[in-house]
Amino acid sequence: MLTKHICQNGVRIVLENIPTVRSVAIGVWIGTGSRNESAENNGISHFLEHMFFKGTKTRNAREIAESFDSIGGQVNAFTSKEYTCYYAKVLDTHASFALDVLADMFFNSTFEEGELQKEKNVVYEEIKMYEDTPDDIVHDLLSQAIYGKHPLGFPILGSEDTLKTFNGDTLRTYMQERYTPENVVISIAGNIPDSFIKEVEKYFGEYQSTHVNNEKEKEPFFHQQFFTRKKEVEQAHLCLGFNGYPVGHEKVYSLIVLNNILGGSMSSRLFQEVREQRGLAYSVYSYHTSYKDSGSVTIYGGTGAKQLDLLYETIDQTLKQLKQQGVTEKELNNSKEQLKGNLMLSLESTNSRMSRNGKNELLLKRHRSLDEITEEIDSVTLKDVAKVANEIFQEGQLSVSLISPEGRLPEALKEKVEI
Repeated sequence: MLTKHICQNGVRIVLENIPTVRSVAIGVWIGTGSRNESAENNGISHFLEHMFFKGTKTRNAREIAESFDSIGGQVNAFTSKEYTCYYAKVLDTHASFALDVLADMFFNSTFEEGELQKEKNVVYEEIKMYEDTPDDIVHDLLSQAIYGKHPLGFPILGSEDTLKTFNGDTLRTYMQERYTPENVVISIAGNIPDSFIKEVEKYFGEYQSTHVNNEKEKEPFFHQQFFTRKKEVEQAHLCLGFNGYPVGHEKVYSLIVLNNILGGSMSSRLFQEVREQRGLAYSVYSYHTSYKDSGSVTIYGGTGAKQLDLLYETIDQTLKQLKQQGVTEKELNNSKEQLKGNLMLSLESTNSRMSRNGKNELLLKRHRSLDEITEEIDSVTLKDVAKVANEIFQEGQLSVSLISPEGRLPEALKEKVEI
């Protein structure tokens, strides 16, 4: 049973009571991420997330960590392109305590100068670690290719140059601009009564913001670009990007079913053809990313530099067959059942339910039941999948990113992109 409450200041609270468990997950969701940044402050959403753990007026960084360790709980956070989340998972008997600590971090973080400098060094190392994982960087490179100079193309971590400019004042200013009540959702899931909403409201229901954000977010559009990087790596890492659908689009479930058939599972066409039949890659897959006003479909494969051309040709041939011949009834049914199974299994976790409800409220402001979602999945037809495949995978309508020892695009791919 999902209960929703809107506080007088605009903060939204969603609570799902699950009496069959003994845990509670509490998430503080803020509708801001790297897409809400500029070139000058890129990375500030992520850095602010880090600084919430570095001390408040009453707790230092160690005491925040010990607060959850001492009750056998977990606390963490993450930043994405469109939102930031701080969350905790604890036993139901410790829900009030966890809420108190999360609220303390949210309202009373001090951003002390010494902690700022130490955490900058931590994020510098995080950026370096990321640079050492080309199979991750290549996806950021693809975002830059697809979205150009739009903030959706910015890296979530920012850069060393932007990090240097952050201080307590810049963090507080950013919070005043983006952490406004109407931009905040508190999501709770677990063995907790609906009356817990009143407790949440005592912490989050009265604070006000002096900042009025009337600035409209810049709408992104799909770019056809290719970005390559020459790097001393053992493999060539290739990403192909296609235009997708935004959150809530009428065809999004057809695309989800299609993606699962293409490269979303071990039985998918890409996995079977590239890895199982040809042995060209250990890792090959596809996925769909939805934002509020745009989306993209990505195909990734990593292989030895000498096999890069063959890898691309195999992926290209797989896409051509998908468009020309469509999918089989067996593939369609298997994909549907797998998606429904994954959905049901994932929601056995209170963390997953808290995340699902938080994102739905933040991005869609509505919540579909599991029955409604399974009906959407079941309603997808062979014709729907074929239509989406031809709409998404149009000849030459793609962006490309590549990291390899030579930084050279496959020959067959050069013919499809403007150089």
